[in-house]
Amino acid sequence: MTDPLACILPQALHFMQLRSTQLVFLLGLILLIGAIGGRLFQKLRIPQVVGYIVFGIFIGSSGFQILGKETIAALNPISTVALSLIGFLVGGELKSDVLKKYGKQFVGILLFESITPFFIVGILISIVAFIFTKDYKSSVALGLLLGAICAATAPAATTDVLEEYRSRGPLTTTTYGIVAMDDAVGLILYAIASTIAAPLLGDRVMSFGAQILSILRDIFVSIFVGGAFGFLLSKIIKNLMQDEGRILTFSLGMLFLATGVAIFLDLDNILAAMALGFFMVNFAPAKTRETFKLVDKFTPPVYVLFFVLVGARLNIWMITPYLGLLALVYVGGRTFGKTIGSRIGGLITKAPPTVTKYLAYCLFSQAGVAIGLSIVAGNDFPNSVGPMILLIVTATTFIVQLIGPVFVKKGITAAGEVGLNVTSDDILKTTKVSDVTWGPMHICDEKSPAIVDETEKIGNIIDLFSKQQNMNYAVRDSAGKLSGVISLEHLKEVLQIGDFAEAMLATDIMDKPTVTCKAELTLPDAYKLFSDNDKEAIAIVDDEGKALGMLEKFEVDHYVHQRLLELTRKAEKLG
Repeated sequence: MTDPLACILPQALHFMQLRSTQLVFLLGLILLIGAIGGRLFQKLRIPQVVGYIVFGIFIGSSGFQILGKETIAALNPISTVALSLIGFLVGGELKSDVLKKYGKQFVGILLFESITPFFIVGILISIVAFIFTKDYKSSVALGLLLGAICAATAPAATTDVLEEYRSRGPLTTTTYGIVAMDDAVGLILYAIASTIAAPLLGDRVMSFGAQILSILRDIFVSIFVGGAFGFLLSKIIKNLMQDEGRILTFSLGMLFLATGVAIFLDLDNILAAMALGFFMVNFAPAKTRETFKLVDKFTPPVYVLFFVLVGARLNIWMITPYLGLLALVYVGGRTFGKTIGSRIGGLITKAPPTVTKYLAYCLFSQAGVAIGLSIVAGNDFPNSVGPMILLIVTATTFIVQLIGPVFVKKGITAAGEVGLNVTSDDILKTTKVSDVTWGPMHICDEKSPAIVDETEKIGNIIDLFSKQQNMNYAVRDSAGKLSGVISLEHLKEVLQIGDFAEAMLATDIMDKPTVTCKAELTLPDAYKLFSDNDKEAIAIVDDEGKALGMLEKFEVDHYVHQRLLELTRKAEKLG
């Protein structure tokens, strides 16, 4: 077993050699470039993660080489942190009620979407390699090893898209479950493939039994480490629910500590992080589960750093025509295999139609485990197919990391799951005053604005109040500009003066407006106006001061509540 310290120390020493000012400059540059790339690609309606990777390519090994190989290697701890956060949040999606409902479906689809591309890629690569080399032994060995490696799916880029587009539904749930588990299938398939390939290539590797024992150790000990730290974390934070800062600190501390222990013991750190998240969401006290929201808020800049470094690490100029052809066959076979396998698995397990049709779109990304297995293959078969496998997987990772997120977006959009996993805060941020007052979910049956003229008689105003839900009306002058506001409470006070009140007009009973808002104002800003001015209603005006209506706080609350109900019902209807 490789000594973890022997791998970490050289990177750590180089990391310490980077002067603090240089390190801060590099981190700032990576964040800025990544954020710009993500935003530009969002404008093009392409997932932001693709922008991170593309701009990383520009500044990395394949581009201007602003980030050299040693610098990228020294920044590897950032990738470890990002993968730990991803593992933790994916583990948090594996709720026990979800597993009870979809468990058999997960396992059935998992087996078919992993094993089908194993055979398809294995056969296609073997045939193409034999045509060029006329060496059936090395061709079959190459096909077996690449077929096993192609089974794994990278959770990072996939889950980033699911988060970005706030998806929710059976397809999203199944995707989380599959990407959390198919790495284990990939490891087992590699153990089988390398055992068969070794005698064909004349190389020695561990026996199949020894490899399986090693894999089982990695899986179960990683789960134990993650679960143990999850248990400790739940005990620590159960009495800290009023202090978000401390909760976040303890959560990240335990997560990174679990990751460090897993790396030190040469275990799967992503699986350990998943186990920690799984324990927290299923066995920790319910009130401690706010941890996931807090950790999720911490992740965006870490993700930017991670994916920019993924792009910077890729070198696309090392591929020969022969390797390029094998890489295209690998990508095509893997894509076809994942598509056929997921559909067969969905049909057999009677998964919802959206899962059967679109799950394959969410399984194209490849990174961590696939690259790790290619490195293992390079070490196991250094004098034969090992270096070739490393180059092919690196090249195909470049391809699928760019197209994978685009297909994830396409899949969840076609399944109708985009935008269903939102909170009230999300709705507020994306909603304007005009959406509440004149949108399709407006609280009144009639869409006429809450406006009366200055000359309107009080009898007609009373009639309006009795027929409409509005509790406040804007008053406009002859030029249409806002001149006052009438509230139901004030109207009641006026009516108490007796018969004389019947002769009054709107201009006689209105109050002068102290605060107004525009129709383009977002709801968080509108709530701030309500709070800062101690108001329950605010008049809406245009740029020229003309009255457009009234925004009432109870109507905003009603709108947000109805939107949440609508999205929840839509997600439930999907399955």
